[in-house]
Amino acid sequence: MAVLSAKLASSAALALILVAASLCLIEAKQSGIGIEIGSRGRPRQREFDYFNLALQWPGTYCQRTRYCCPNNACCRGSNSPAVFTIHGLWPDYNDGSWPACCTKKSFDEKEISTLLDPLEKYWPSLSCGKPSSCRGGKGSFWGHEWEKHGTCSAPVTGDEYNYFLTTLNVYFKYNVTKVLNEAGYVPSNTEKYPLGGIVSAIQNAFHATPKLVCRNGAVEELHLCFYKDFKPRDCVGGSSSSSDMLFSSSSCPNYISLPAYASLGAGNVESEVSWVPEDVL
Repeated sequence: MAVLSAKLASSAALALILVAASLCLIEAKQSGIGIEIGSRGRPRQREFDYFNLALQWPGTYCQRTRYCCPNNACCRGSNSPAVFTIHGLWPDYNDGSWPACCTKKSFDEKEISTLLDPLEKYWPSLSCGKPSSCRGGKGSFWGHEWEKHGTCSAPVTGDEYNYFLTTLNVYFKYNVTKVLNEAGYVPSNTEKYPLGGIVSAIQNAFHATPKLVCRNGAVEELHLCFYKDFKPRDCVGGSSSSSDMLFSSSSCPNYISLPAYASLGAGNVESEVSWVPEDVL
């Protein structure tokens, strides 16, 4: 009888553990966080559903710059960026949530030393602020993107070097600035362009619907979305209807601007500018 009681107690304890694990999993899914229970009962983030290539428009973003520092590309004078630059390649879930900080691998700039020239030009920081790292400290813009997003992209992109290389290759292949310029949408501090025209130009070029984010009527970010094999897909829903397009660009008015930016140059007093995380966009 003692042996039987011990077995029953053991079975009951196991059942309670399984029920608790199931409740944790259900709660995590309902909260929109991509978490699963690992083989040893420890939480892990499930693999993402698609990629989001987030691009910044310096003409809008740099208008917030009041002071300069060495790492702010808005302050490079005539060498300040005049094309869409990379914010990051983000792995996302279809439900609108996303994984973050998937491993404990820290950023090591030496790993991408051969990519520094194109990264400085096409993936520069447009802020003097130092974004947070996954371990709670402060680090570089690239370090933030790798630790938060790159580690979660690893099932497809691999290590740190290949994450940055893959992002650059996708950015060059799907050249948004060139598409818009060829359609007549060029930087201007006086012209306003139809939102639908800009979206249509990108749809015609890439056969997918982008997402636009605006600030005070000016394009601040433009997002292109991709399946895991980097074939373009719509950033919202399963269709490219006008209602989806308007939803994806809800922060933008019907007519928007692509402002040109006159750099402050490098002569201003250095100042720390607060970092604006992508999570709020």
